[in-house]
Amino acid sequence: MEASQEVLFAKTLEQIRKQAKEQGNCIEREQVEQAFVSLSLSKEQLDLVFDYLEKHKIGIGEPVDPDEYLSEEEINYLEEYQKELALLEKVSEGEKEAITLSAMAGEAQAQKKLINIYLPQVVEIAKLYSGQGVFLEDLIGEGNVALTIGVTMLGCLEHAKEAEGMLGKMIMDAMEDYINENMAEEDKDKKVLSKVKKVSRKAKELSEELRRKVTVEELSAETGMSENAIREAMQLSGYTIEEIENPS
Repeated sequence: MEASQEVLFAKTLEQIRKQAKEQGNCIEREQVEQAFVSLSLSKEQLDLVFDYLEKHKIGIGEPVDPDEYLSEEEINYLEEYQKELALLEKVSEGEKEAITLSAMAGEAQAQKKLINIYLPQVVEIAKLYSGQGVFLEDLIGEGNVALTIGVTMLGCLEHAKEAEGMLGKMIMDAMEDYINENMAEEDKDKKVLSKVKKVSRKAKELSEELRRKVTVEELSAETGMSENAIREAMQLSGYTIEEIENPS
C-alpha cells in the first residue's frame, strides 16, 4: 500500500470508528465495505479491518454488550454511582426542552439542571469505551467535565433539539482524547523500559567479560550508545544497574 493510500486508510478507519460510536458502538458490514471502496481492499484486508473493529469492542451488525468488558471493580463502582444518579430528579421531554432553551440563553440554574439530566447518558457513553485500557470511573469523570463545559456553550445553537448531539459529541471526544493520551503514555513507558533493559543487558555482558563493574565510558565505547543515553537509563532505573559504576 502506497504512502498516500496508507494515510487514506488510517483516516477512513478512524471515521468508521467514530461512525460506529455514534450508532451505539455498532456498524454494518456494508457501511465498512462502502467506506473503503475507493481503496479496493482485498477480502483478506477487509477481514483485518473487521478484526480490528471487533478488538476495539465495536459490534459488526449488532452492538456488543458493553458490560461484558467491565472488571469487577468497575461493576461495583457503576452500581454505587447509578444509585446516586437514581436520586436525581426526573423530567419529561417537554421540561427537558424548556430547560435546554433556558441553558442556551445562559441561565446558570438551567445549565446545572441540564448537567443532571445528561449525567446518565455520560455513563452509557463511557460503557461504550470500556475495555480499552482505562478505568470506567476515569472515563465518566472526563465525560462529566466535558458535559459541564458543554452546557455553557449551547448559545451557539439555533434549536434545543441540537443540544443532545452537541453534548454527546463533546463527551465522546473527551473520552477518546483521554484514551489516546493514556495509550501514548503507555507507549512512552514501554520505550523507557526497553531502553533500561537494553543498557542493563549490555552492561551485564561487558561486566562478565571484564569480570568487574564497567564505567559509562567503557559501555559507550563497546556498544556505540551515547554516554548521555546510558546515564539517562541509569537514572530511569533508579541507579539499580549493578554492573555499572555509579557516578560519585
